[in-house]
Parts: sequence; structure tokens; C-alpha cells
Amino acid sequence: MKKAETMDPGDLISHLNAINIGDLDLIREKLLQASQACSEIEQPDLADKLDEAVEALDRLDLKTYRRRVETVVSKLGHIR
Repeated sequence: MKKAETMDPGDLISHLNAINIGDLDLIREKLLQASQACSEIEQPDLADKLDEAVEALDRLDLKTYRRRVETVVSKLGHIR
């Protein structure tokens, strides 16, 4: 995985909202990039939520996956 570019909360929201359907490996990579970016902006709790989203995706638990991503997007909106 390449190093994620530094993203601010607005960039992260756009990045996460752009994840739609597609190859699971690509979705996983985008989530991991967003998780790394959250760590870089000192939001470890949000990074953990995105890691949980990856785990849910791996289990094909789409309800939890969507909930975790939506939670992160919502919290990023508050710190933007």
C-alpha cells in the first residue's frame, strides 16, 4: 500500500463518500488509506473505526461496515 497523501477532514469525507461498489481489495485499500490519514490528523478513534469497517467488510458484515464508515464521516464533519 502506498503512503496516503495528507488529507484534511474535508478530503477524508470526500474520499470515504467516493467509496461505492467495486473490487473488495480496492475498497479495503481506500479504507486503510483513510485510516492512516485519520491517524495523521491525530484522530486515532476514527482510525480504529475504519479498521473495524475493514474487518466487517472481510466478514461480509455490510451493516457494520456501513455504520462504521458513516460514523467516521459524521465525526469528521464535526471537526472540519
